Amino acid sequence: MKNSVWLGAFLCFISAVSWGAMFPVAHGAFKYIDPFYFTIFRYVSVTIILIPILLWREGKKAFRLEGKGLKLWFFGTAAFVVYNLFIFWGEDLLGEPGVMVASIMESLMPMISIVIVWMLSKKSPHRFTLMCVLLSFIGAVLVITKGDIRSFLGATSDIIPSLLIFIAVIGWVVYTMGGKEFSGWSALRYSTLSCLLGTATATVIVVGATLFGYISFPTVETIQATTPHLLFMIIYPGVIALVGWNIGVSILSPLNSLLFINFVPVTTLIISAFQGNQITIFDILGTVFIIVSLVSNNIFVRMSQKKESKRYIQTHLREQEV
Repeated sequence: MKNSVWLGAFLCFISAVSWGAMFPVAHGAFKYIDPFYFTIFRYVSVTIILIPILLWREGKKAFRLEGKGLKLWFFGTAAFVVYNLFIFWGEDLLGEPGVMVASIMESLMPMISIVIVWMLSKKSPHRFTLMCVLLSFIGAVLVITKGDIRSFLGATSDIIPSLLIFIAVIGWVVYTMGGKEFSGWSALRYSTLSCLLGTATATVIVVGATLFGYISFPTVETIQATTPHLLFMIIYPGVIALVGWNIGVSILSPLNSLLFINFVPVTTLIISAFQGNQITIFDILGTVFIIVSLVSNNIFVRMSQKKESKRYIQTHLREQEV
């Protein structure tokens, strides 16, 4: 049991660090290639890697959709079309500031999931949790606007890419929450089949954009220049983070796993600093706000669960005495 917990923690840590590193790496690649073909090359490769692994581990029966094909396509589209295409599109449009904006938006995922559950269940979270959501939102605003909200609101060129990134992050939250619909499946099976359907949809969209002249197919020189970036993105944020995170969550539970999201913006900050990108005090302050909100809410939820468990045990003992 102890070894499995350490394995889950390790996988979640590696996944979070990989996600934090992918934005600076992608920024370097966008000097040569557009974010659309960069994403397609990445996830077509990830799919090609995952399919034989799933076939080897679980056999042909693992590729049966079991009447869940539409749901699987929906969640796969949320992750591998909405998230992957939009987040890098927005990052590329913003330029250098897009690296931190994309990273900080990703670290908002736990708080966004709270809001989504609130909207779906119509049950308001505790006031303390809402305060944490507000604090994380303030942190994100500081990073996105660099402390100058008035100028940001007047710049359409910044608002639209930021909105694309925000929509992308919601897509990944939806995908993560969708995993509950496939509780009888392994993390590898859900990852592989959702990746297959989502990437197929993304490929159709990118091919359509190419035919309409919005983007063009990369040259051989472009592919060669971005090969190191693609290899990193395929292996770490692609295969390892995708499957590793789903396995880690199944071992540690979503509550424990969410704490590792803190490593996303921290990793991005460190790598960006080494790359010579400009790091502002608002980037650091916003990151601290989000980390504090995530940790505080996690501690609060744990304490609430312990109190609820203790209250349940006491009530049960009283009923037995009666």
